[in-house]
Amino acid sequence: MTRSSRPRARRSLAAISAVAAAIAVVCALALWRPWGPGEAVVAQAEAGPADAAAIAPIELPEHPRVLVFGDSWTYGSAATLPTEGYAYVLAGLLDGETVVEGVRGSGYLVPGAEGIGTFGERIARLDPTLDPDLIIVQGSINDRRSALDGYADAVTAAWDDLAARYPDARVLVLGPAPQVLPVESATAQIDRTLAALAGARGWPYVSPILEEWITAEDYGWIIDSGEIGRDHPTTAGHAYLAERVARALASFAPAS
Repeated sequence: MTRSSRPRARRSLAAISAVAAAIAVVCALALWRPWGPGEAVVAQAEAGPADAAAIAPIELPEHPRVLVFGDSWTYGSAATLPTEGYAYVLAGLLDGETVVEGVRGSGYLVPGAEGIGTFGERIARLDPTLDPDLIIVQGSINDRRSALDGYADAVTAAWDDLAARYPDARVLVLGPAPQVLPVESATAQIDRTLAALAGARGWPYVSPILEEWITAEDYGWIIDSGEIGRDHPTTAGHAYLAERVARALASFAPAS
C-alpha cells in the first residue's frame, strides 16, 4: 500500500535535532528511557574487506522526497492510525515527504497479506517516475520462517531492480528490528545477510539489533505484544523508531 505524507509546516534540515528532542519529551512521558550514546552502526557482517565497498555520505536536499519501503512496520501496524507509523512521522523529522510503501506480512521470500507480493514483485510495480532522493528499505522479519537457502539471491535481484528503477536515489537499508526478545536466531541471520549484501554495494546499513534499539527494559512500551498489536510497535514506539531512523540518517550526513 502506497501513501504519501507531507508535513504541513516546513522546517530546515538543521531543525531535525530540535524536532527529535520534542519527540524525546513525548516518549519520556510514556516512560521512555534514553538510549546510550553512539553513532549508527554500519554493519558489514560476513563481508570481508575485499567485498565491502566504501560507504558514501548521504546528502539530502532541503525538502527531500523519501520512499520508505518495507513490511507491516512500515505500513504502521499497531499505531492508533497507520499514518502515525514511523514512516509517516519521519516526514516531519526530515522536513520533507515520505512515500510509504508498506505491506503487512511481505518479505523477500513471502508475498504478504492477500498475496500482494514479495519485495521483488512489489519493487517491479513501483512508479518509475517517483524520483525519490532517498530510499529506505526496511526489514523484514517475515522471512524468518522460510528456508533461507535462496534468500541472498532474492535480495540481490530485488535490490538490482530497485537501483535500476531509481538510479539517482541513495539507498539506506534498515535491518529487521526484534519483535520479540531474545532476538530469534533466524532474524539475526537475516540481519547478518542483509548487512553483508548492503556493504558489498556500498549501501549504508543500520541494524536495530546490533544497536539495541529495543531492549528488555523498554520493550513494554515500544512493542504492543497483545492480541491487537501482535508484536508491532505502539504509537509511541513508532515515534521512537522514526527518531532513531532520523538520527541514523544524520550520522551518514557529510562532515561539515
